[in-house]
Parts: sequence; structure tokens; C-alpha cells
Amino acid sequence: MYDRKTWIVLIICGILLAIHFQQSATYQRELADFNERQRAAQRAAEAAEAEAADPLADPAQPVQGLAVTPAPQPLDEEFVTLENDHVVFTFTNIGGGIKHAEFKDQFEVGSDTRNVRMNRFGPGPIGGIASHDGSVLENISYAFNEETSEPGKRVVMTGRLPSGLIVRKTYSLLEGDAPGTPFLLDFDLKIENTAPVVLNLNQWSLFLGEASPLYQREQINHTGFFWREDGDLTFREAVSFKGGWFSSATSLFLSPAERIEFAGVSNQFFATALRPTEPATTTMWARPDQVVLADGAAAMQAARAGLVLPSVSIEPGAQHDLSYRLFIGPKHNRMLRQMGEGWGDIMQYGWFWWVSRPLNWLLNSLHNLLDGFVRTWSWGLAIIFLTIVVRIFIWPLHAKSTRTMKRMSKLQPEMAKLKEKYPDDPNKLNQEMMGLYRKFGINPLGGCLPMLLQIPIFFGFFKMLQSAVELRGQGFLWVQDLSQPDTLGYFMGIPINILPIVMGITSFLQIAIMPKTGDKLQQRIILFMPLIFFIFCYNFAAALALYWTTQNLFSIGQTYLMNKMPEPALKARKDGGKKSWVERMAEKQAELQKLQKQRGAGGGPQRPTPGMRDVTPDKKKRPPKTGG
Repeated sequence: MYDRKTWIVLIICGILLAIHFQQSATYQRELADFNERQRAAQRAAEAAEAEAADPLADPAQPVQGLAVTPAPQPLDEEFVTLENDHVVFTFTNIGGGIKHAEFKDQFEVGSDTRNVRMNRFGPGPIGGIASHDGSVLENISYAFNEETSEPGKRVVMTGRLPSGLIVRKTYSLLEGDAPGTPFLLDFDLKIENTAPVVLNLNQWSLFLGEASPLYQREQINHTGFFWREDGDLTFREAVSFKGGWFSSATSLFLSPAERIEFAGVSNQFFATALRPTEPATTTMWARPDQVVLADGAAAMQAARAGLVLPSVSIEPGAQHDLSYRLFIGPKHNRMLRQMGEGWGDIMQYGWFWWVSRPLNWLLNSLHNLLDGFVRTWSWGLAIIFLTIVVRIFIWPLHAKSTRTMKRMSKLQPEMAKLKEKYPDDPNKLNQEMMGLYRKFGINPLGGCLPMLLQIPIFFGFFKMLQSAVELRGQGFLWVQDLSQPDTLGYFMGIPINILPIVMGITSFLQIAIMPKTGDKLQQRIILFMPLIFFIFCYNFAAALALYWTTQNLFSIGQTYLMNKMPEPALKARKDGGKKSWVERMAEKQAELQKLQKQRGAGGGPQRPTPGMRDVTPDKKKRPPKTGG
């Protein structure tokens, strides 16, 4: 049985590796194909630029491209900024919104001068008016209202849509020291209907901007869009549009009509979210996009989205006011949690949030403690100490596992005898092996408990470190940025990442010094596992490799100490041990199989085995016919 399970695990690992390499090759081919299709689509769009787009197109059908309502000529773009100590919001009159938001203390990967910007590839400003499905972005020219604006605090602008709506937008900075305040804006809309007909606002939406990867080698599953309703946040990756990766620039997603609390777009470390002051039943749209981060680089998947205005009918000459809270900032877990109102769900930790949240809190606490002593390497040391704390917490389980494995290793000679005795009867072999474990009081699952416990801890660590904006730009030893792979150079086009190599070596050493269980083939397969982890984790962030390496070194030291302790005694229990439920069920199953074989060999029903219940139904004699 154990050999069969081992081969199953090995086959699954091989399949996963094959899928990994196949998807990587397919991804590169699809990128090249998409770039060619994108260039062809761009040429076609330029040829059809004069054609008018229908803003009320059927949302169930993808609309060709993203049309833009032209502004009156000549088109002169004007800018106004609002800023604080952390971010600069740049407003444009073309579309009447935020052209981009630039973070003062966050820099692009590999640069000390270029600040990170949100909506840097957006076709229009955040807060711009779009059709209800995003097929049309009305980048009309707005006028800045200087008499109502307040320099440095508030920006007011007014524009007239082709439909006859007059829209007045007011963006205001928040004041105070509450968590998240620097990244929040109050956004107010005053809409007046000057058309001769009744207009419903659900024909339009507010553009939430664009989210794209921060660097060329970023994992593609970080960028996407999200919405929160009824206390639950739903996140969709940009690559999840119908048709698969890079299927078409015309793909469209519409969320179900719900009472949306807020909606937005995000990449690995930053997000844009719009929250209505009064949640209303509405929907959001999202479309895929492609961006080129550098000249000659392959296109990267991005997402753009919008929040549909509530279903409100405005009579001719009537007005309607709407208000929103706009967040454009980093996905900083502690800050977002302190903001309340569900903002913390933007972190998107997934199933293992119950592990990621406390780990992030403890990571920040350790950093704050260490920062006063070693400011330069404080984040790297915080990861190391956090790993040690977690390992100390599960030390008792690891120690029990080691003792169990040592006792199991002493049973190997007896196991070998059983395999020779029952080479063609796996059920009997399994029963005898379980009986042997019971005789000596060994739980064969005891050696697996620490590994099972480490699964949620690993994935919780993984999700937390992947989204920890605190680690951006933080160095440790030779690592320049803990949020990126620690690449020192390239060899034949392959990046040289030192920490994953150290991780692989220490993983091998850790397994090599552990007590040997199973046959030689199983032991070789276990030694092969570090290679699989090495391949999968090679291009992950240095913070994750640092965590895994520290854990390996800790386990090596722990195993070394356990090996110095007296060997656990292997004593048979006097009472022979009580059969477990699983063992009793296995015995009943074996007896049933034996009974079936006997019936099949005899060509008819057989007498039941002693101790077994006769399940053959009783055949009662019919009473004699009376003729009545």
C-alpha cells in the first residue's frame, strides 16, 4: 500500500512540473500572438475612429474596443494637484478626474527616483464618466471652477455630457490623523438634466481606473478587480476573463446586481477603491487590458473597471446628488484593518486569512521592536525572528513526530519480514502492519502531523509576504528588495537567485538527517522533494525564500538536538493494544472480499465464514394452496 501511495505522489509531482513548464512555454507563445493581434486591432481601431459607438449596447455582448468620446477641439489639457506627505493626486480637465496618483515614498522596481503611480496606463481619469458597460469613456473637456476650489484642499470642475447632463465634480482631501487618511478623498457629484427627456443614471458609470503589474516578472495572478457586498469581497484576476489568457481586448465582465459596498482594481501592492456613501443596488464592469512596461518588453495583463451609477431617473431640469469615498493607496494590512468598514478585505488573503492576519501583525510588531537597533536590516530580521517564533510554537509536535519516526524506523526489519510473508495479499499485509503498529503503540500518522500543520502556515506566510507592501525596497544582506527575487545576475538568460539555492540545499540536508522510514525507493523519492520546491519557488520573492531557509535551518538544529537525546524505547504493549475503528473496518472489508471470492469460485452461494453474518435472505416456504 505504501509503495502505491508513493508512486501516486511521485506521478502527481511529475504532472505538476510538466504542467508548470508547459504553461510557461504556452504563456510566452500567447504573449507573442497577442502582441501581433493587438497591433492589428489597433490599426483597425484607428481606421474606424470616426464611427460613433452606441453607449447603450447590449451588455451581454462584448463591445469592440473602448471608444472615447472626443472633446471639443482644440484639446488643451490642464492639470491641478492635491497632495499631502504621502501622495500627489494629479487632476486633469480631460474627463474631469484623477489622471494618476503618485506615492512619494514608493518607487518603481529597480529605481530610486521614479515613484509608483496608479492609473499610469489608464485611458481616462479615475472618476471619469463612462457608459454602463465601459464601452465608451466620455473624455470630454471640463472646466476647473477656481472660485469654488480651495488650493491644496479641494478641486471642483464642471462638464457637459453629450446626453445633456451637466456634471459637477468635487474632490476633497481629508484632514486628521486617522489611519488611511492620506490616501482618501471625498468625491461628490451634482448631476443636472438639461435634456428634454427623462434620463436614468444607470446608463453611466464612474471609471475606477486601471491596475497593472509593477514590474515585468511579477506573478500575473496579483492584478485584477474586486467588489464587496454583504460583508464578502470577491476578487477576480485579470486573466480570468472568458476565453482564458489574452483571449481578446473586447472581453467584458459584469458583476451581479447587488448592494455593492465598494469596488475597485488592484495590483500586487496597491489598490483603487470607490465606496458610495449610501450603498445602492448596482453593478460593476471590468475589462482586460494590455500594457508594455518597457520598450521591447512583452505585454502584461492589466484590468480596468467601473462602478455603475444607481438607478435614478432625473426629470428635465431636475438635479441629483451623489457622494463617494475614494481610496487610492497601498495594501497595508494594519492600516486597512484600522480603517474599519471592511477596507481590510482589500488584502485578499483568501482561505488562510486566519493565518496571514496574525502573522502580518506579528511581523510588524517584531519590525517595530528591531527597528530601533538595526534599522537597515530590520525587516529581514523580523522575518527570521517570526519564523523562529512559529517554529518554537510547533516544537512539541515536531518533537513527537521525530520520536514516532525513530520508533517506526526500528520496525523496518519486521516490516520487511511481513512483505516477504504476504507478497501477493496487500489486504493481509496492511492488517498485519497495522497490528504491528498497535502492538508497539505507534500511530503511523504521528509523523505527518507537523507537515499537515505547516501547510496552512506555509500558505498563510506565502499570501502575507506576497502582499506585504512594507517589504518593498527593504534590503537584507545582499538582497536589494525583499519583495522581489534576489537576482544577482544572469547565466545564459537564467536569473541567478541565491536564496532559493540555499533553500534547496538546506531542505535536502534537513531530510537527509531525519530518521529513515519506508523502503529505499520511498526514501529516494522524499529526497527528490526539495528539488520540486526549488523549481516552484525559484522566482518567488526573497522574503519567502528567507522564511523557508530559516525554517530549514531551525529544523536541522532541532533534529540535531533530538538525535542527541536518548533513543525512544520500542516496547510491546502487554494488552496488545485496542483495535482502531479503521483497523476493524479494514478487517471487515477483507472478510467480505474473501467471501465474494469464495462465492465466485464455487459458482453459487457459500456458507458464511464463522463470525460473519449470513446476509443471504431467508427463503420462506409458501403455504399450500387451498384452492380457494
